[in-house]
Amino acid sequence: MIFTAAVSVLAGTLLSCLLAILPGLHIYNVMGLAAIFLYSLHGGGLAAMPEVFIPFMIGLVTGWSILNTIPSVLLGAPDESAIFTVLPGQKYLMTGRGYEGTMMIGAGSLIGIFMLVFIIGPFAPKYLPVVRYVLNPHMHWILWVIITFILMTEWPKGGNRGPAGWRKFFDAWSTLSAGLLTFFLSGLLGFLLLYRAPVSIDNAFQNIMPAFVGLFAIPWCLLNAVSGTKVPKQYLCDTLNINGDLLLRSGIAGGIGGGFAAFFPVVTGGIGGLLAGHATAQRDERVFMMSQGVSKVVYYTGALMLFFVPGLFLTRGGGAWIIKGLYTPHTWGDYYLALGSIALSGALSFLLMSPLTKWTLKLMKKVDYRLISVFALGIIIALVFSITGWVGLFIMTVATGIGLIPVLFGSRRLNCLGVLLLPIACNMSGIGEPIAAFLGLL
Repeated sequence: MIFTAAVSVLAGTLLSCLLAILPGLHIYNVMGLAAIFLYSLHGGGLAAMPEVFIPFMIGLVTGWSILNTIPSVLLGAPDESAIFTVLPGQKYLMTGRGYEGTMMIGAGSLIGIFMLVFIIGPFAPKYLPVVRYVLNPHMHWILWVIITFILMTEWPKGGNRGPAGWRKFFDAWSTLSAGLLTFFLSGLLGFLLLYRAPVSIDNAFQNIMPAFVGLFAIPWCLLNAVSGTKVPKQYLCDTLNINGDLLLRSGIAGGIGGGFAAFFPVVTGGIGGLLAGHATAQRDERVFMMSQGVSKVVYYTGALMLFFVPGLFLTRGGGAWIIKGLYTPHTWGDYYLALGSIALSGALSFLLMSPLTKWTLKLMKKVDYRLISVFALGIIIALVFSITGWVGLFIMTVATGIGLIPVLFGSRRLNCLGVLLLPIACNMSGIGEPIAAFLGLL
């Protein structure tokens, strides 16, 4: 059994290497296809072979959560006008230090794996069920507080152009208005998908997938494809110059953000990172980058781990929902299998990060990153069509129009998460159905 599980987690991790380097391709979309394929081969027999199914899926999620840092940094070059406002990872890229930035975030990912396996893992079965019992009655208002904070922190920008008066006012509030419009339009789309899902019932578990692809993946690929930015020559570094203070500060900030996102419903890693960044007031770029690596791993892999915690079996994140449709964990053995798979996949993924980053840099010298983005765009569209058909492509197109608003007006793309936050917060508060009836969805 141990050998079979090890081979399965290695297979999932190696497959994630290929998936992670394509910009915009999300692992949950691929997991949906993998679940359909495995079910067509084995059907209900998957429950009898957890040593194959569980490690493979965990290898996919863990490997992707670490290695998708590579396209995030190397294939997301900003336009010249945004060079002073982009995230530190892109600033590293545009100063020839893309390899260093990628490996620094990767080091944070390794901290996240350590926290999950050796800090959170041993204590989760004892304490997390109690925490869930205490917080469950308060989830609705906590979610509304998070929504309020997201909208409040989309503060007016600009206001420096034109003479004093209305022109300055409109300049300052244009990005804020775009952010609010993005949030409420995506929330309206979320209501439509929740109450009048146009995707066929056979693929209902991927109902939200076309919307997420349109809101996040397609705008990124389009922005890369039309970008006129030239990536400067990249240099390889021998050391990351990381000390214990950086490890501790990034681990605390990223662990808080990722853990919050993994435990609370609908809250994503981006929201968790935003909350943790404000709570811990980190200003060091290295701490920020490493904490994002921690947060991302704790969010994606930690959310999947919570599904296997005995006495908790909390379903958070798309990966857990996909697995839940095929297999339900029952024993402590499933939990230990999940922890072992996370440890093995995390260690292997980190070892693969350096050679994969160097290979990607060599590829970028031979192939324009715009062509890579166009290739990824084609794969994403084909994936949406193969799972959800023409209806899914229509949803994706509508969502792309919403997802381009923050790109064009400089507002925060996090507002696109209104597609989940708004309808679910309303449902948890008991006002979802009246709003859906008012919209004519019932």
